[in-house]
Amino acid sequence: MEGKGADLALLFFSPHFADEGQKIANELVEGLGLTVLLGCTAAGVIGKQHEIEDEPGLAVLAAHLPDVKLSPFVLEEVDWDQLVRSKYALIDAVAAPEDTSLFVMVGDPYSTPMVQVLEAFNSSYPMVPIVGGMASSPPEITPNLIILNDRQISSGVAGVALSGEIEIEIIVSQGCRPIGRPFSVTSAHRNLILGLDNSPPLAQIETLVNELPEEDRRLLQNGLFVGKAIDSDRTELGRGDYLIRSLMQIDQASGAIAIGDNVEEGETIQFHLRDATTAVEDLEMLLSLQSLHGPASGALLFSCNGRGRHLYDHPDGDISVIQKSLGDVELAGFFCAGEIGPIGGRNFLHGHTASLALFRQPGHRAS
Repeated sequence: MEGKGADLALLFFSPHFADEGQKIANELVEGLGLTVLLGCTAAGVIGKQHEIEDEPGLAVLAAHLPDVKLSPFVLEEVDWDQLVRSKYALIDAVAAPEDTSLFVMVGDPYSTPMVQVLEAFNSSYPMVPIVGGMASSPPEITPNLIILNDRQISSGVAGVALSGEIEIEIIVSQGCRPIGRPFSVTSAHRNLILGLDNSPPLAQIETLVNELPEEDRRLLQNGLFVGKAIDSDRTELGRGDYLIRSLMQIDQASGAIAIGDNVEEGETIQFHLRDATTAVEDLEMLLSLQSLHGPASGALLFSCNGRGRHLYDHPDGDISVIQKSLGDVELAGFFCAGEIGPIGGRNFLHGHTASLALFRQPGHRAS
């Protein structure tokens, strides 16, 4: 920060530091003169060059934001039904400025209906992106802790709204690639898909698998995923046009499939595959466009706790790709139990995803 004071800091720490988390936060606030410190416990943390998984670790990113207003908020011990159903209840609770450019949020996955909360944010603050993740401390070790300045909670959500002079770019890498062709959902109930192009989904899957090359068939051992088109009216759909959800169950008798989200008749879906190579290619492709925008001043990374070594079979999988593409960018993040990021102008809770926020000074884009 070249001797300048900091305004905002993000602090992520493994359960090994849970007892000292608030003390560390207080020392950072006092020592750096922070306006807002937001943080949480995590199964693993991510620093500038390395990812630390299942070991003691702590990651901090501090930012000097002289022309940015920071508006912190906490959603704890609230009537969630009222909050997500009433536009004005959420606006009153969050109290974010009208010109908010970004929300950064962390939450407890066991106490927070985050899918519904994000839907409420999409309604109350349309087109305002949200990045963040769900705290991921293993429950058998310690409950999740969420810190906002001198306040510590173990349930709900804490966050900060950023408004003012700042440029933000968000990359959401779902690490999947489509296979086969798109299908129209012709019969559905909640999260059950009963018909695809007027045929049982299982029959469509069997036909698809028979037509796959041998390499793709081997990747099926990693699971088959369902991409829901963000805009089913579009005639041409690519990787970034789908919201990826897990295929949870297949009913052999009826041929129906259950996925990790509700689906409606008329929606377009396409099946997807995921593996380490695809994850790298997807992240590299999305990052390649950043050379057009000039260097980033800092970055926040919210990666799934199913990525890291679980996906790549070696350490520093995501961070090595990011630093190779962006250069020596200051970065902090953590491995989440659910990642938050926008797809197609709406914010969603993801799985197996890397959600990356890049911060630039206004006017510092490449010419």
